[in-house]
Amino acid sequence: MLQDGTYSAWFKTQLGEGTGIVHFADGRIWGGDSILVYDGFYEITGDLFTAIVKTRRHTAGHATVFGIDELELNIAGTMRGNIATCTGTTDAAPGMAMEATLVLCQSTPSIPETPRASAFDARRLPKLSQRSR
Repeated sequence: MLQDGTYSAWFKTQLGEGTGIVHFADGRIWGGDSILVYDGFYEITGDLFTAIVKTRRHTAGHATVFGIDELELNIAGTMRGNIATCTGTTDAAPGMAMEATLVLCQSTPSIPETPRASAFDARRLPKLSQRSR
């Protein structure tokens, strides 16, 4: 089952490939890459999910994997463990499909070090000069 969270995304079409970051939370999906922002909605049924995502260019640069900056992408996929695979199509590029792999980003929880107090040693205190007294 697709979990709410942040996913690393790798995607490709016959025109090229790219990577980005995608966030899923409470039915909303958003993210971006070096040239596009993504925004949309998703639904989950068991291990299956569907999404409708709109793209918009935010920075000049290379061509997109569809060759089109602004489009509406229809996505369908499955989730197995922490990895989702999906395909996407758009009416803006008939006959072209996108394949994508999403990997849930998980940080390894760090165990904070227990602070240790050092033993008091008066010899380590700064010495006052005779004039300061």
